[in-house]
Amino acid sequence: MSLTSLEEKGLDPLQLSEKFFELWHQNNLQMLHLAAIQGFSKLSEPLEALLTILESCPGKQKGRSHTLGYHILMEFQTWMKERPQMSLSSLAEDKAVELQRRALGLLTDTQPNFVDTLMNIYQIKTLDPSIQCMHIYKLQALNCYKEAVTLSIKLGLQTELNMEKMLIPLILQDKLPLAESFVKGHRQLEKQLVMLLDSWCYPDFNVEEIRKKSPCLSLAKHYVTQIQPKMLTKHVVRLMEKFKIDQSFCPNALHKRRLDSLRYLVYKTFGDKTMTEENWTDHVQYVVADDLELQVHLVELLVKYSSLRKASQWSLRYNLPKDRLSQGVWEMQQSLPPDLQQICLNNLTTQEEEWIPPQSHCQKFYQAPLTKDKVHFVDTLETLQRCQSFVLKESGVVGVDMEWQPTFGCIAAQKVALIQLAVLDQVFLLDLCAKGFCHQPDLVGFIRALFSERNILKLGYGMTGDLKCLSATWPELSEEPLKMEGMLDLLKVHQEIQRGKVNQVQNAPREVLVGEDSSEKGLSLLVQQVLGKPLDKTEQMSNWEKRPLRISQIRYAAADAYCLLDVYSALSSNPASFGLPADLRSITSGQSEKSKDKEKKGKKAAQNPSKEECQGAQRVSPPHSDKLKGLLCGEQPSEDTPPLTPQQLRVVCDNMLQGLGRYLRCLGVDVVMLENTDDHRVAAKLAQDEGRVILTCGQPFQTLRSQVGEGRCLALDCSEKARDQAIRVLRHFNVQPTPSDIFSRCQACNSDEYVSIPRADMETMLKEKGFLQDHSTSDYMLEKSCQQEELRPDDTLTPSVTLEPPRYAAQCRWASLSGLDRDTMTFPGGSPIQLHTVPPALLQRIPLFYVCTRCGKVFWEGSHFGRVLSLFQEVLHITEKDHISVAGPFN
Repeated sequence: MSLTSLEEKGLDPLQLSEKFFELWHQNNLQMLHLAAIQGFSKLSEPLEALLTILESCPGKQKGRSHTLGYHILMEFQTWMKERPQMSLSSLAEDKAVELQRRALGLLTDTQPNFVDTLMNIYQIKTLDPSIQCMHIYKLQALNCYKEAVTLSIKLGLQTELNMEKMLIPLILQDKLPLAESFVKGHRQLEKQLVMLLDSWCYPDFNVEEIRKKSPCLSLAKHYVTQIQPKMLTKHVVRLMEKFKIDQSFCPNALHKRRLDSLRYLVYKTFGDKTMTEENWTDHVQYVVADDLELQVHLVELLVKYSSLRKASQWSLRYNLPKDRLSQGVWEMQQSLPPDLQQICLNNLTTQEEEWIPPQSHCQKFYQAPLTKDKVHFVDTLETLQRCQSFVLKESGVVGVDMEWQPTFGCIAAQKVALIQLAVLDQVFLLDLCAKGFCHQPDLVGFIRALFSERNILKLGYGMTGDLKCLSATWPELSEEPLKMEGMLDLLKVHQEIQRGKVNQVQNAPREVLVGEDSSEKGLSLLVQQVLGKPLDKTEQMSNWEKRPLRISQIRYAAADAYCLLDVYSALSSNPASFGLPADLRSITSGQSEKSKDKEKKGKKAAQNPSKEECQGAQRVSPPHSDKLKGLLCGEQPSEDTPPLTPQQLRVVCDNMLQGLGRYLRCLGVDVVMLENTDDHRVAAKLAQDEGRVILTCGQPFQTLRSQVGEGRCLALDCSEKARDQAIRVLRHFNVQPTPSDIFSRCQACNSDEYVSIPRADMETMLKEKGFLQDHSTSDYMLEKSCQQEELRPDDTLTPSVTLEPPRYAAQCRWASLSGLDRDTMTFPGGSPIQLHTVPPALLQRIPLFYVCTRCGKVFWEGSHFGRVLSLFQEVLHITEKDHISVAGPFN
C-alpha cells in the first residue's frame, strides 16, 4: 500500500493500522512517521480510531526497546499538539466515558511515557475512581501485580485500594521497593506497611500462611528465603527510620533485633572472647533494657555459656521472679555472700591503665608512634581553634576516622560520638559528647571547611558509614550536604591491591593472604599487609558515649586515625610493589590501565585453569563429572568420547550471564539463573545441592571455584556476546544439541513440562476470562497475524503449522489438560495460564498452542525456530532427516 492510498476521506483505522504494521515490520520508522502525519488527518474520529489501532498492536518484540503502540502514540501526541481543538472535552459525555474506559483497558504497559501520554490524551484521572479501581483489581487477577501497583501510583489511587491486597504479592516476589513507592507520602499507609511487616517478625512465622492469600502466586525458592524474620526485621527497622514511624508500632522487629544482639554479645564475650568485661556490661544493659523476656533470656544464656554465679548476679540485678529462673540460679542466689550479689558496673579508672601497653601487645599489634601528650581532646571553642591551626594547613595530609555507640541494629541512625583527626605527630579527638560542644556553629563550620578544602588530602577507609552518621548527628548536613574535595578512600586502594592479588607484603615478617582466608578484615587487614601488623580491634565496640573514656579506648581511637597516615606514606613511597599506579588518587576516580590489563590477564587465566587448580575439595559430582572435570582443566574431548546431550549438562549462571542462560535454555540445557539481587554464594549452594556446573565471569570465579571443588566452575569473558558465550560453553563441554532440542525447555522458567491446548479449548478459555472481543476477529486482525514472527508468548507467528506434535516433543514431559483448574487457570504447583498474551486473531491460524505448566507462558509454532537454527548452526548436530523437516517452512 502506498502513502497516496491514505488520502481517502474517513479512512478506516484498521487500514491505517495495517500500513503502520507493514512499515514497522520493515523497521522503517521515517516512513511510519510520514504515514502517521497523513493518516491521522484522514480519520473521521481520531480519538476513537487511535484506540482501535492501539488495541490491534502487538506486544514487546525481542531486540526492540519500544513497541509499535508506543511509536504510534508518540506520533499521535505530536500530531495533536498542532490541533488544540482535538480533545476529549469536544465529545459528548457518554462517548468520552466510553473512550476513557477503553483507554484504561490499554494501561497494562509499564513504559512510563506510554502510560503517561495515554492518560493525558484521554484524561483518565477524571474517570470515576471506582472504575479505575476495578481495572487495577482486574490486573491483579491476571497476576500483573507490578503493573497494577505502578498504574495505581500514577492514578493516585493508593487510598482507594486495599493496601494488603495490593502489596503482599509484591513483597512475596521480592519487590518491596515498589511497595514502598506505593505508600510513600501517605502517612497512614506508611504506618500500615511497617506494621504489616512487623506482624511477620515472630519466631514461628511461616510464609505459607501468607501465600494462602495469593494462591495463584508462584514463588521462586530465592523469594521464599527472603521472607523470614531476620530479613523482615531489617526491612522494618529501615522503614521505621525512613518513614519516621514510632518504635511502639514495631514491637516484634525490635524484640527480634534485641534478642539477636543479646545472643551476639554473649557469643563475643564468652564464646569468641573478643569483648572485654567492661564493654559487655555496658552493651548488655542497653540491649536488655526493661524487657522482662530479654532479662530472663540473658540469665538462661549465662547459665549455658558462663556460670551460675554470673547468671545469679544478673538475675538479682533485674529482680527476676523465682518461677522464671533457670534451674540452680535460685540456689546460687542464696549462697552468694553480700559483696558478690552486686555486679560491678563501673569501668576501670583511667589511672589504673598505662599509656604504653604490654610488650606482648606491642609485638602483636600496630602502635601509633605517639606519646600521650600528643593526643589532644577537643571539647571547647579554645581547643577547637588550636586544632584548626594544625589541621587546616594547606597541602597537609589528615587521617579521618569516627566512632559511635554500637546499637546492634536496634536503630538505623547512629550519631557520631568522637571524630579523630590525625596529622603528622599529633591526633585531635573531637568530643561530640561534651556538653554543648556538638551544637557549636563553629564546629560544623570547621567540618565543612575541612572536607571542602581540595588542597588538604583527607584519608579515610570506607567513609560511607561515617558520613551517614555525621548526617544523623547534624541534620543540617542532610539539607545541605558536605562538599567533598581532596578525599582519598583507602578502601578503594585496598580493593585495587586485592584485584592485583598481592599475597606477599614487602618487608613484612610473614605472608599475608588477601580475602576470606585471612583472620583480619577491613582496615586492620590493610594495615597488616602494608605495615606488617594488624590493628587491635578490641575497643572497636566500646561504649563511645560514656565519659571518661578509658586509656585503651583513647589509644585505639588515636591508632585508628594515625595508621591511615602511615599506610599512605608506605604505599606512596613504593606503589609498584603493591601493584598500584604512581598516583594513588587516580584509583578513586577510575581504575588504572595497569589494573585493567591485570584483570584481563586474570580472566584469561581463569578461563584456562591449570590442572592443579581443578584438584581439591571432594563434592557430589553431576553425571559425566570426570568428563566435565577434564574439560575444565583444558583437556580436549577424545575422538572416542561420546558427546553430551543438552539434558546431561546442568548449570547455574551468575547474574552477569542471564543472556547466556536464556540461550542455553533455548537449546535444551537445564539452566538455573541467579536473580540480580542474589549473592554469588547462592550459585555455590546450588552447585553443591543439585550437582550443577557454575558459569560465571569476573571476580567471583576465584571464590566460587574454591567453594565447589574440582571441575565445577567455568569462567567466561563478560565482553563476549551471549550467543558467542553459549557456543563456547557447548564446545567446551562437547555438547551437541539437535534441532529437536530447540525449545524443549521454557526460556522463562526452565521447566521442561508443557501441555498442548487445541484451538477450540483456547478460544473457550479466552471467552471465559473476557479476552475475546468481537472486534478482535476482524479480517484485518487475521491478516496481521500472518505477518508477525517471534516464537514468544506475546507475539504472533507464521501460518505454516500442523496438528503434528512439535519437533521437541520427545525431549519434553507432557502433562494432561485434565489437570487444569478451570477456575484459576493453573496446573498443580504452577502459575495461571497467561491468556492476556494471546492475540485473539491467532485463533484462525494456529490450531495448537503449548503452555508451560510452571509459569503459564503460552507458545505457538513460528519462524523463531529458524532464527535459532541459523544462530547455532555451527554447533547443532543436524542429520539428513533434520534438514528435510526444517528446510521447507523456514527458508
